[in-house]
Order: sequence, then C-alpha cells, then structure tokens
Amino acid sequence: MAKQTLEPTVHPDEIKAIPVRHPWRWVTIVILAVLFAQLIHFLFWTQAQRKAAHETNLDWSVVGSYLFDPSILNGVKWTIILTIMAMVIGVVLGLFLAVMRLSGNPILRSVAWLYIWFFRGTPVYVQILVWFNIASILSSISAGLPFWYSWGHASPTSVITQLVAACLGLGLNEGAYMSEIVRAGLISVDEGQVEAASAIGLSRGKTIWRIVIPQAMRVIVPPTGNETISMLKTTSLVSVIGFAELLYTAQIIYARTYQTMSLLVVVCIWYLFLTSILMSGQYYVERYYAKGSMRQLPLTPLQKIRALIGNGGTA
Repeated sequence: MAKQTLEPTVHPDEIKAIPVRHPWRWVTIVILAVLFAQLIHFLFWTQAQRKAAHETNLDWSVVGSYLFDPSILNGVKWTIILTIMAMVIGVVLGLFLAVMRLSGNPILRSVAWLYIWFFRGTPVYVQILVWFNIASILSSISAGLPFWYSWGHASPTSVITQLVAACLGLGLNEGAYMSEIVRAGLISVDEGQVEAASAIGLSRGKTIWRIVIPQAMRVIVPPTGNETISMLKTTSLVSVIGFAELLYTAQIIYARTYQTMSLLVVVCIWYLFLTSILMSGQYYVERYYAKGSMRQLPLTPLQKIRALIGNGGTA
C-alpha cells in the first residue's frame, strides 16, 4: 500500500485592510468650522465694535439683564400654560374625532371629516382672530334649546376673553391634527390581535385599553411630541390678540426701550430652552413605549456619558 504524502499546509497571506479615506468629510468639517467662526465673530466681536460706535441694536448686556426679568418670566409662564391647555384640548378632542372617523355610523364619520377638513384647511392665525372677534357678531351667549328656550345669558366679551380665544384657536385646530395621529396609531394595530382578544373573552373596552392602545402608542407618541413642541412655538401667534405670552411681552418691552434685536434674542433663548426640555422628555417617553418592539433599548444620555468615560473616550 503506497504511503500518502502529506502536502505542506499553505497559510494564506494576512489581509492588509486599507481604511477607506473620506477626504470630503474633512472638507465639510473645515467649511462648517469656518462658518461657525464667522457666526461667533459676527455675534460678539462685530456687534461689540458696532455697539461702541452706537450702530447696533444687539446689546448682549441688555440680553442678560432681561433674560430673567419678571415680566419675561411671566410671559414664559403663560406660554407654558397656554401650551398645556391647548394640547389637552387637542388630545382629548383628537381622540373623540379619531373614534368617530373609525365608527360604523356614517353621520359620525361625516361630522368628524367636516371638522378636520375645516380646521386643517384654514390657518390657525386666522382662527385665533376669528375667535377673538366673534363677540362682534353675537348679542349674547346662552345655553338651551334653539328656537324654544334658553337660560344663563352672558355677555360675549366677558366669556370670550383673550385666554379663551387663544385656547379655542390653538386647541380646536390642534384637535384636527391629533385626530389623524390617533387614528393612524389605532389602525396600525393588526386586526388579528383584536379578534384574538375577543376570542378569549375580553370586552371591547379592555381590548382597546390593554391591547390596542399600548401598541398604538408607539405610533402616536413621536408625532404627539412633535406637535407639543410645535404648539409651544405656535403660541407666539396669540400675540396678535394682545395676549401676554413670551413674544408679546418682549414686544411691549422693546416698543419702550427700542432694543428690538436684544429682546428677540431673549425670546429665542427661552424658546430654545423650553423646546430642549420637551425634546428630552419626548426621548424618554418614546424609549418607554419602545419596550417589546426593540431587542435593545437605546442608551439614555447619562448611559452614553458613562459608556464614553468607561471606554476612555473612544465610544
């Protein structure tokens, strides 16, 4: 029997990986750095020189002095209150409208569709003005049955105040948008799960509360967070009716001091601060409702910092 000769084992050469070069990435970084440096130069160095020559309306010392001014803080408070009230009206109304849109009753579907068509089809700015001026076409406001009996008469001007007009204008408009968000979330849940819940004896209410809504929230929460942030900024529109929110308060001040740009910078700083808080809250709410749909939840900002420190800054 012939002996088999073993061939020497041939080891393949080591793969020499050549990293992909990204020259345009560095070009982009340089361009952005130059633009950022120009912005800083314009906002601080150039404006300081123009201030010395009395040629600018942007004074950073004025910004600092008015940033925590009591009147500005009062405007911030009413901006927050108005945002909360408008979103509560919008979410509650949107929920009812969404249920009406999904109802088997054609009358309810038609009423909900007409409401959404009207309030999404007209600017919120115009709606605020309409609610504020609606007292001009009303002789009185009362409750009762049309053409028969009424009680509780009240003056329209005493009922439709600036706050009421602002809440109605913002809240009713938001309800139209929230209804579509809620409806999209509800129909995103597979019908088979509803049928399975009904098969094991769950009532319609328990099925919606325990099966549909928890899954629909994954679709509802992100756009609702965006709508809340948008509403915070949209409240500035009520300055047109003289409601003392953040922007109107700043307008009153710079109409007296002529420091227009400085006060507008104060307004921008407060809006950026408030929206940053809302964005952080939205992140944690989305992370909470992502449980069950993701194998691993995204790291929180604190966890990212800990991971970065633990890896020696290379994470």
